[in-house]
Amino acid sequence: MQYWRYNGRSVMNKNRLKGISLFASAGIGETYFKDIGIDIVVANELVERRAKLYKAINPNTKVICGDITDKQVFNDIINSCPEKVDFLLASPPCQGMSVAGKNRSQKTMESDKRNYLITYVVKAIKLTKPDYILIENVPALLKLKLMYDSKYRTVLEILQYEFDNQYIIDSAIVDSSDYGVPQTRLRAIIKMHKPGMIWNWPQKKDKVTVEQAIGHLPSLEAGETSSIKWHFARKHTKENILWMKHTPTGKSAFSNPVFFPQKKDGTRIKGYESSYRRIRWDAPAPTITIRNDCIASQRNVHPGRLLPDGTYSDARVLTPLELMILDSLPVDWNIPDDTPELLIRQCIGESIPPLMLKEIVRGIYDEQD
Repeated sequence: MQYWRYNGRSVMNKNRLKGISLFASAGIGETYFKDIGIDIVVANELVERRAKLYKAINPNTKVICGDITDKQVFNDIINSCPEKVDFLLASPPCQGMSVAGKNRSQKTMESDKRNYLITYVVKAIKLTKPDYILIENVPALLKLKLMYDSKYRTVLEILQYEFDNQYIIDSAIVDSSDYGVPQTRLRAIIKMHKPGMIWNWPQKKDKVTVEQAIGHLPSLEAGETSSIKWHFARKHTKENILWMKHTPTGKSAFSNPVFFPQKKDGTRIKGYESSYRRIRWDAPAPTITIRNDCIASQRNVHPGRLLPDGTYSDARVLTPLELMILDSLPVDWNIPDDTPELLIRQCIGESIPPLMLKEIVRGIYDEQD
């Protein structure tokens, strides 16, 4: 089942949009943009290894690696933009943002420049005046408040304060599994478009289960490899393997009566049911986290299959290929063969699933074609 292949209408070259991408990481979310008529001309990413991977995947995009808060870097981004910017994509990190007054003083909040990365998106919008803008991040983005022009405002309130008369502004919290992605991942989406433009929200689709997505791939035990590209299993300790072999599909090893996570002296390790947990076959995968390499982290373990001896197969975390598919990346994703495994895992763990972003962005064309 090749759910990641979209068979929609192609967009003629004359209708192609030129865009820029801020806080781009490796550009996973943009994977299908060319299919729907969007060419990202300029991208900015802070971390060099991710910027290099972005460039390897998108050789025709000018990638500016550096801190957007640095005046020279910001100017390089703006000066590299085409004369007419049609589309702007931004995923400003929100780790430094805080709800006003919650465990942090106003002075502390105002001194943390990470809180104000959204203001550089605002500056970029003012300077480039795109027809369409998409800002996305975790759902908390819509609740976070920043001190902006002498008043605490949410991100939406900042955008409305600056652009209420220039853009139609709309927002929603969306679940990637509603758009053909075999993974449950909630994202806050803010859409902005100029009056007279069209941008519809997509219709929801049937859920795709883990079984439908990766059930055809061969079973692998920890440390094993296969002839399929990117389908190889990480090594784990013999103790971790033992605990997970006795853990049924959809369950945590902490529920095992005998083979539960324990110290060398047999003392039970304290932990949550979300840890050492196999995912289910019959539902979309849970949200892929940045620590998807760790068998003890949240809901990372392959579902496994019951074996004749009563244990379960695939006592391991998901392979890179399984993660790619569950994130709705194509099986022939064009990354260099020497891309480090952990870099792939980290970028996927922080990404917006590309099929969901494609379905949202293609709404620009629904009534224009």
